[in-house]
Amino acid sequence: MRFCSIASGSSGNCIYVGSDVTHLLVDVGISGKKTEEGLNSLGIRPDELDGILVTHEHADHINGLGVISRKYGIPIYATRGTIEAIRNTSNIGNIDDSLFNEVRSDTKFVLKDITVNPMRISHDAAEPVGYRFSYGRKRLAICTDLGVYNDYTVECLRGMDALLIEANHDVNMLTCGPYPYPLKQRILGDRGHLSNEASGRLLCEILHDKLQTIVLGHLSKENNLPELAYEAVRLEISMGDNPYKGNDFPIYVAKRSEPTRVVEIA
Repeated sequence: MRFCSIASGSSGNCIYVGSDVTHLLVDVGISGKKTEEGLNSLGIRPDELDGILVTHEHADHINGLGVISRKYGIPIYATRGTIEAIRNTSNIGNIDDSLFNEVRSDTKFVLKDITVNPMRISHDAAEPVGYRFSYGRKRLAICTDLGVYNDYTVECLRGMDALLIEANHDVNMLTCGPYPYPLKQRILGDRGHLSNEASGRLLCEILHDKLQTIVLGHLSKENNLPELAYEAVRLEISMGDNPYKGNDFPIYVAKRSEPTRVVEIA
């Protein structure tokens, strides 16, 4: 199993997850053209996609969904609340009802040789989820857009071989920046986004000896820097109540508008 962030950030998110025979996208928050270009760079044709898994209905996760799903007839998987919210999003255009497939948190389903298991997240959307994937004994989780984590989150993310996890903002940049006060409060709230430090603290609770790769995603363009996210998370790991140091694991920062390196899970 392998994955690659085609784009990740507050301006658009699209992540590829696949095996030799199964090809999936998590969200299509970038244009159809950029999605096609990203897939082509991985040697995958859009018409080879077996499904699009949608985390929630915010624009940076579904901007290109209508174009791609209509053009290639790709099945869409999302929770009931997210499906209804997508249907009520006018700029996505009409999507044939037959393409929608309802999923439920903590109810596994199989797409060819990959098992998908959605998990609840705390975000200000209709019914948002993160996704866990398994292929044989290989396990991957993609979890962004959560304002807070709890014991359930930690339990869901334990034992993964690879993670793509949110490190959205630097708290100082956000609080001192130009955003209006209500937006700052939304981002900092329990249904907003994880800060760099919170991401590091969450990682401290789920690190284990066999974790192969950590990818930090969904960085804010205005309120974060890749170097800040990377160093803050490493510092939290090194200073946290766990037996590890920040250099013990490969940590990458997903790029905003171009594919990040392909991660092969051994």
